[in-house]
Amino acid sequence: MTFAVHGLPVARGIAIGRAVLVVSSRIDVAHYFIKPEQVETEIQRVRGARNAVADELTKLQASVALMGPSEAPHELAALLEVHQMLLQDEALSDGVKHWITDRLYNAEWALTTQLEVIARQFDEMEDEYLRERKADLEQVVERMLHRMKGTAAVLAPTPPKRKRAHADDDEHHDPTTDDSVDAPLVLIAHDLSPADMLQFKKSVFAGFVTDVGGRTSHTAIVARSMDIPAVVGARTASQLVRQDDWVIIDGDAGVVIVDPSPIILAEYGFKQRQGELERSRLTRLRHKPAVTLDGERVELLANIEMPEDTLGAVKAGAVGVGLFRSEFLFMGREAQQLARLPDEEEQYLAYRRAVEGMQGMPVTIRTIDVGADKPLDGKAARQEHLNPALGLRAIRWSLADPAMFLTQLRAILRAAAHGEIHLLIPMLAHASEIRQTLALVDEARAQLDQRGAVYGVVKLGAMIEIPAAALTLRTFLKHFDFLSIGTNDLIQYTLAIDRADEAVAHLYDPAHPAVLRLVADTIAECRRQGKGVSVCGEMAGDVTFTRLLLGLGLRSFSMHPSQILAVKQEVLRADTGKLAPWAQSVLEAEEPAALLSAPR
Repeated sequence: MTFAVHGLPVARGIAIGRAVLVVSSRIDVAHYFIKPEQVETEIQRVRGARNAVADELTKLQASVALMGPSEAPHELAALLEVHQMLLQDEALSDGVKHWITDRLYNAEWALTTQLEVIARQFDEMEDEYLRERKADLEQVVERMLHRMKGTAAVLAPTPPKRKRAHADDDEHHDPTTDDSVDAPLVLIAHDLSPADMLQFKKSVFAGFVTDVGGRTSHTAIVARSMDIPAVVGARTASQLVRQDDWVIIDGDAGVVIVDPSPIILAEYGFKQRQGELERSRLTRLRHKPAVTLDGERVELLANIEMPEDTLGAVKAGAVGVGLFRSEFLFMGREAQQLARLPDEEEQYLAYRRAVEGMQGMPVTIRTIDVGADKPLDGKAARQEHLNPALGLRAIRWSLADPAMFLTQLRAILRAAAHGEIHLLIPMLAHASEIRQTLALVDEARAQLDQRGAVYGVVKLGAMIEIPAAALTLRTFLKHFDFLSIGTNDLIQYTLAIDRADEAVAHLYDPAHPAVLRLVADTIAECRRQGKGVSVCGEMAGDVTFTRLLLGLGLRSFSMHPSQILAVKQEVLRADTGKLAPWAQSVLEAEEPAALLSAPR
């Protein structure tokens, strides 16, 4: 019987194939009290499991290092490093030792108890990426539990054997083409760790489906980097799908269709072929300048997380980096809660690699965007926050720790000696914050002058992601060379919608009239004053909004590299002169989404 499972679309395209089911690796754990004389033995069991998993991850990292980018995307290496850091986390090991020593829990019970404690802390984090690192911690703990039980954490699945045809199979599939040996395979799992992805690398999977995860989960990151259709957050997919079922993964709509009828299979087969042809056509646009029909030149920039992402940005035809999320350099350390953050030299080398990787094209580096519920040093006091999205985060956090902020500023300024860098400040809302930030930039320059260090000139920019900032643009434009509209947070704050709360997620609406008005006014004011403006949130890479933003006057878009060619195609087909009056009608509509989806 045909049925559909809905999740989050995270990597585009259509995949059709047989299901390879990876059953959840979560295992039952015995709970019992030990005797005092058994404490050291239990601690040694945990330590031995940790060391064994560390050795396993080290071997996997070595395997990745020997592979090329096409075999093992660099995201795998980064995520394996995160797992190593989580494995050595003192909060994990010290907590487990506490439960064994003070409560006399057996080793497995102590390990799962401490996992629950740390998992709650991850759940309270405002940042979506960091929240989803809880899944990485769970996978690390599960590997340790399997080691303590004497089994491997996850084994690479055996390709499904051909099923014997049943009567109902004949109704659904043509037996002459129903050859499981040659059929593509799709992976269905509760969750997949980076190590699992590497183990499965030798098997060719056409797509992935997981029960859990979000748009920034590790599975989504790797799937996008491999350009493989993927759906995450499909809740019960791994329980509903059976081994060897025919499955369609619609990575555009976030739908998984199980046991499709011949009509549905034919329809999606056609869509798949059309998608492949479209991708092939889009690649021809890679070196074509992004210029509209009426001669307006448009910048298509890339959003990146690590210096190595510049390779994909250049390959996609980006003309620069519009958003380098510098906090990703700190992520593993935050998860490990180490006191030592990346020092100036380490950051400088990372920023320099990004600049050199873009081969002379500009790189916009956003200063670290963390805080409140996610302190980057283990000494920060843990506090309860009712709403960390409104707490001490981004520039507020940086201004509260000037030493850390100055270290980053010096590193960025030094990297600017090697190429064009734009410095972007997140979450500003007050004139006092602007003054403090600019004063610290001047202080960083003075410190470099004092020691005779070489540094470059940077353009200064501010993110518009708080309604208060969008409503006081003239103050911002007095001090900054350019503005970048962070639509993800702007939507969240304008509509009072917590993006992480599933109960209200349906109200998160990029096409809300208030959101569009703030975006439009920001673009218009920047153009009036001759200042640069870009959009770096998800709206920039959503082709639904491309023509609207062009009609509103936007000429700089920054997005994930995989989205660049599709947006470029929209740009090449657009006439901004004709789009301008239509864009104004969209702004005045009560339901702008209806006009956006209507044919033009």
